Amino acid sequence: MRHFSSMFNGIARSFYIRRGKNSGNGDGREAAEAMAKDAKKNDLILRSSGFVNVDGSDNFASVFSKRGRKGVNQDCAIVWEEFGCQADMLFCGIFDGHGPWGHFVAKKVQKSMPSSLLCNWQETLAQTSLDPDMESDQRFHIWKHSYLKTCAAVDQELEQYRKIDSFYSGTTALTIVRQGDLMYVANIGDSRAVLATTSDDGNLVPVQLTVDFKPNLPQEAERIIQCKGRVFCLHDEPGVHRVWLPDEESPGLAMSRAFGDYCIKDYGLISIPEVTQRRITSRDQFVVLATDGVWDVISNQEAIQIVSSTPDKAKASKHLVDCAVHAWKKKRKGIAMDDISAICLFFHSSPLSQHEDLVTTSK
Repeated sequence: MRHFSSMFNGIARSFYIRRGKNSGNGDGREAAEAMAKDAKKNDLILRSSGFVNVDGSDNFASVFSKRGRKGVNQDCAIVWEEFGCQADMLFCGIFDGHGPWGHFVAKKVQKSMPSSLLCNWQETLAQTSLDPDMESDQRFHIWKHSYLKTCAAVDQELEQYRKIDSFYSGTTALTIVRQGDLMYVANIGDSRAVLATTSDDGNLVPVQLTVDFKPNLPQEAERIIQCKGRVFCLHDEPGVHRVWLPDEESPGLAMSRAFGDYCIKDYGLISIPEVTQRRITSRDQFVVLATDGVWDVISNQEAIQIVSSTPDKAKASKHLVDCAVHAWKKKRKGIAMDDISAICLFFHSSPLSQHEDLVTTSK
């Protein structure tokens, strides 16, 4: 109970300063957005390729994104150290846009989701009666509830945001919150999180933490068909299942969950995340979050081998993306390369140099 209360105090104080006693949710969101601005000013947020290594933190995050051959890069990512003014918390996420406005949708969700989640987490925490004997379970239910509320709100806001036409455009969202030795993973779409952990025999092995939400998964296909949507492959794309409107050869989404894409939201596409938790142990080395541009050509085992073999952690995500680019050229000749992006989040990290805080970006 005592630890749970102290965890709450920092964020509660920050919110209280900016809110009156009878303030509503809007003020809470403003306070969360103010925290984001402060974090950016203090070099705690990274929204481009680079790395984050804050003195005293157990985390080291490497980020890299490369544009494919289909036009503008529609992938984006974020790493936020000391999430919500909590020294033991980190938020990171990767977003893969699609459709004509996909890059705008991805950046809009990248910007709004962390602040919305922070606000909902704080309010849910404040309303919860805490039981010290059920702390881990309660934490998970608080985060799950916060994520479900956040994703519903973000999708509704996006639909009402007139500056972006998201009727035929959308984005995936794969995010992680690390809170001490617990990790909460929320996934919408077909990006993937893979943990690298040490097995009993000392080998590094992958543990896939998320499901690739493709339309042909039985539970996804069942929902889509019940909602009168259709799931099938085009003749020139065998094995690539897509979601279609009942009476039109459109939009042909290759995922079953996404923000946006309101043209097909009534026909089985949802923006409800799968939320899971995992306790980080001394055996767990790092987690990779990557868009499908990586996983289409690189296996889970190959990915963790590539990352673990990179001498410089700061270049781990770039090394993985470069290997994926090479694999695309070799395995998918004649197919336009997708945008390829990855975050490598290392645990039990030591700083790059003594007493040095770093958030470094690269172009």
